[in-house]
Amino acid sequence: MNETKLYVGGLSYRCSNAELREAFEKAGAVEDAAIVLDRETQRSRGFGFVTMADAAAAQAAIEMWHEQEHMGRTLIVNLAKPKSH
Repeated sequence: MNETKLYVGGLSYRCSNAELREAFEKAGAVEDAAIVLDRETQRSRGFGFVTMADAAAAQAAIEMWHEQEHMGRTLIVNLAKPKSH
């Protein structure tokens, strides 16, 4: 299981990849931040994934952001589950 990739739910539909990265950098180094877009409309689906530099930073981000408000919405932050095939 990847201990550095986080699922982030409850994102504002106005939140950009850069804003997501900036928010999570408050908890530690961010390797990647990507909001999932609807294939047809290219609009945010309200969730995304953030990959932190290490497990300690990932845990710090969970503690910092889970059930906290960002851009007017309450975030759900936890370790991303592996893709099921």
